[in-house]
Amino acid sequence: MTEFEKIIVSRNSIPSLIITVVLMIAIPVIFFIYWRRKHKEQTKLSWLIAGAIGFIVSARVLELGVHYFCILADNPISRFINGNTAAFVLYGIMMAGLFEECGRYIVLKYIMKKNRARENSVLYGIGHGGIEILAVLLPSMISFLAVAVMFSAGDTENALRTLNITEETAAAALPAVQSAAAFDYGMMAANVIERLFSMFLHIGLTVIVYYGVVNAKKMYLPLAILLHMLMDTFPALYQRSVVPLWSVEVWAAVWTIIIVFIAVKLYRKMGVPSFAETSHHGT
Repeated sequence: MTEFEKIIVSRNSIPSLIITVVLMIAIPVIFFIYWRRKHKEQTKLSWLIAGAIGFIVSARVLELGVHYFCILADNPISRFINGNTAAFVLYGIMMAGLFEECGRYIVLKYIMKKNRARENSVLYGIGHGGIEILAVLLPSMISFLAVAVMFSAGDTENALRTLNITEETAAAALPAVQSAAAFDYGMMAANVIERLFSMFLHIGLTVIVYYGVVNAKKMYLPLAILLHMLMDTFPALYQRSVVPLWSVEVWAAVWTIIIVFIAVKLYRKMGVPSFAETSHHGT
């Protein structure tokens, strides 16, 4: 445990983590409030909830179930994927694209049949991207903040005991503790910018899939899957230490712009049907 005793919490760690937590909460809330106030007559909260549930089921239940077998469990398949960078990257981007976009397609086509106004597709995307922040990333930031606070007090033994870090789990826990201690405003900015990109990504991909659903054009689901895979390529390469972090941010910015550009064009092509008409056609 001597490595933990050497950890020094940066003076910027706690304030930058607090701001990150606040902004993580603010991002989906601001997106929702803005869109809901602008399109209150056209939008239904059920689409926001559907987006959140769709993400949880597709990405956090089904996809994680496959990950457990193919990545976490010890078997020939997991050993091959984890031992081969190309296989790891290809597997990762394919699973993310297939599960999230097919999940989006199934919910939009077969479940959300009422109130099919184009504004609701954006609300669905806000729900999808928002719950990813609140249920997946926010807890991680809060745990980082807790770690930074505990270790900043200087009582390493008490911090380890509170965090339930033992001799057996020390090696696995050390990188996370070091990251929390070194967290700064640069990392805060990177996390917040990444989440903004992600929100626009999920909204854009939802509009693309939705356009294919309401116009019975099958090509838009494969397009969304491909775009999602391309977006996730550099993050997957970064996980394997193939590319630097700055390149991931640049890559994300480029593909977010491309996806949003496509989505805006499709959104405008859908026109502005009245809410009464969309409600009637959705029944």
